[in-house]
Formats: sequence, C-alpha cells, structure tokens
Amino acid sequence: MDKQLFTELVQSMEEMVAIEKGEMQPARVHRHPLPDVKALREATGLKQDEFARAVGVSPSLVQSWEQKRRFPSGSALKILLMLDHNPAIINDLLAI
Repeated sequence: MDKQLFTELVQSMEEMVAIEKGEMQPARVHRHPLPDVKALREATGLKQDEFARAVGVSPSLVQSWEQKRRFPSGSALKILLMLDHNPAIINDLLAI
C-alpha cells in the first residue's frame, strides 16, 4: 500500500474516533428522511398484512415500523421510498 494512502487512512480513522467521542464535529452529515410507513399504508387502503405481503416483510415488522420501534432498511426501505414517490406501484407489488 502507498505510504500516503496509508497515512490518510490512519488520519481518517483518528478523525472518526474523535467524532464518536464528541471531540470534533463531522465535516458533513447526510440524512435521508424515512418514509412514514403508516401514512403510506393508509394511502394504499391496505391492511397491515396485505401491505406486508406487497413489501415482502412480516406484518409484525410493518407494525413495528408504524410504531417507530424499528426502522426500514435495505431493499424494504428502497421499496417504501419508491412507494412514497409513486403509490400506484402498489398494484404491481401485489401482483408479484
């Protein structure tokens, strides 16, 4: 490994530790708003179990999302974001 690259990686790790300890602020923070699962589901007119089947998760997970006990991630989050932008695709999801 190139010595300069190694030095930059070590510096980056040291900065990460300092940020975690609250000793410095990050240069920038990216935040992505999470979709309101309950509002999405209600807009589709589906029950929790129907919505869960469309998204490909369990009804209990949908319930946890709606109660903010858990947060969507991975492919389920992508599907929810797509639904947020285009609610009409729920019919395509139900047909799969």
